[in-house]
Amino acid sequence: MFTEEEFEAAARRHMDGIFRLALNYMGSFSEAEDVTQNVLIRLYRTKKSFESPEHLRYWLVRVTINESKRMLLSPWRRAESLELLEDSVSLPEEKNRELFRAVMSLPEKYRAPLYLYYYEGYSTKEMAGLLKLPGSTVRTRLRRGREQLKESLGGAENV
Repeated sequence: MFTEEEFEAAARRHMDGIFRLALNYMGSFSEAEDVTQNVLIRLYRTKKSFESPEHLRYWLVRVTINESKRMLLSPWRRAESLELLEDSVSLPEEKNRELFRAVMSLPEKYRAPLYLYYYEGYSTKEMAGLLKLPGSTVRTRLRRGREQLKESLGGAENV
């Protein structure tokens, strides 16, 4: 159980990562905000004690993935257009906007491993546990996601 101060510190430290992962799954700014809020509420209410900051981070990623998948099954879910989503995320350089468009146009099964590997720094073994997939499947999805990104961005010189 967290004290008020411990919860606020943990929420500030991890909220951005939770939101980015949720956005990666949901493809919708508002739904990613909902997932983030639900995950932080679960953190606030948890009676679980965490062994280390890495354990807390791992738990938050797992809860974010589960909450995102739960919301994806909701009959009330509405997908936002990629242009609307792109406008709501701060991407000042055109190269970043192009990369964002390319990543968000990938199927979800490739987006999540790419995000966890490149932005959160998880190894393929750690991702296998988080995504509840065999390690070989995670490596295959990373490779295929990279290939699709390279293709959509016009070859190796842009990647």
